[in-house]
Amino acid sequence: MNQHVWWMYVATVFVISAIPGPNMLLIMTHSARFTLRSSIATMAGCLTALLIMQSISAAGLGVFLTAWPALFNVLRVAGAVYLVYLGIKSWRAPVAVPADGSAPAPVKIGRSPLALFRHGFLVASSNPKALLFAIAFLPQFISASTPKLPQFAILIATFVVIEVSWYFIYAAFGSRIGEQLRSQNVAKIFNRLTGGIFVGFGAMLALVRH
Repeated sequence: MNQHVWWMYVATVFVISAIPGPNMLLIMTHSARFTLRSSIATMAGCLTALLIMQSISAAGLGVFLTAWPALFNVLRVAGAVYLVYLGIKSWRAPVAVPADGSAPAPVKIGRSPLALFRHGFLVASSNPKALLFAIAFLPQFISASTPKLPQFAILIATFVVIEVSWYFIYAAFGSRIGEQLRSQNVAKIFNRLTGGIFVGFGAMLALVRH
């Protein structure tokens, strides 16, 4: 792979990964509500979904999605509904702050590593645009004159390093926010703010047209 092309890819992925989206918001939220360590399961779920999308692109199977708009619409609506569901759940999440002023008790439902992984996986895979992006974006950096599989391996490995780095940046920020959630009012505002943003993401996804 041409080094100049690789650096262009690195710069592009760096910017795209940095832009706040449902994945980063979920990781930040889980880190704030639980712990940074707990949010690693969420990161693993998000990354697994994205790697599956990248693999689909590498296998050339994405043509079925682009050629079948009905499938795109089904995924779009399902993803929008799930994001709205997460938003409502976050908005209505109970906040219990102990009298001694310690950190509020986190929501018990859905805190296990498996549940956090599942949330991450579903959020990352809920946006069919991410799959279309993988299909349209990766091939632009592949040279037809050299074996494709090693090139895809380099691009996907590069993506993982950059994406995970941003995961930890957002998780660290969420962990700092978590220190401020000792106040019941602040915790309630945080829940409603993140819930509203998730609902907004869901609404935008519902309006997307293939």
